[in-house]
Amino acid sequence: MLASHFYEDLIEAGCDEAGRGCLAGSVYAGAVIFPPDYTNDELNDSKQLSEKRRNALREVIKRDALAWGVGIVTPEEIDRINILNASILAMHRALDALSLRPQAVIVDGNRFKPYCGLPYTTIVKGDAKYLSIAAASILAKTCRDDYMAELAREYPQYDWQGNKGYPTARHRDAIRRYGITPYHRRSYNLLGDGQLSFDF
Repeated sequence: MLASHFYEDLIEAGCDEAGRGCLAGSVYAGAVIFPPDYTNDELNDSKQLSEKRRNALREVIKRDALAWGVGIVTPEEIDRINILNASILAMHRALDALSLRPQAVIVDGNRFKPYCGLPYTTIVKGDAKYLSIAAASILAKTCRDDYMAELAREYPQYDWQGNKGYPTARHRDAIRRYGITPYHRRSYNLLGDGQLSFDF
């Protein structure tokens, strides 16, 4: 069972991001504050859950959380500030979106930047250890998947409905064949050949 909190007696928000390794699309982050004694045996790292389960749990999270938020950083911003900074910015924006101000933050992974002077802790594999981080990962993943499905209708040739913007063979083949879109991250090695996309 995942732990309910890391900090004792503080209003704690868990954060996680989705889409960091994608070639296209925005990076999304979630932030969730649960009641201090909250339990839910079904919550887990979003990558361990089916799409149907994630979507069902998203509604449970929105219902049960004291507050939740989603933050987005665009491909243009990613190219300008790099994906690490963009991922952290997305988490800050998710925290900004909370209707309840947290007193501490726990973050999946090992990199973060101070947010509003609050104490924070980075936790490797935190989405498999703490309920609020697991919930944040589910919010980020499901909201981003919905967004990529919308983009897939505009650009069906890249199979974003299936690959969500990640670097699959089909995605890279489509880049070779059709070039890049406004949603591709130009600072990434889009073809996997060591060349950046400005060569297109």
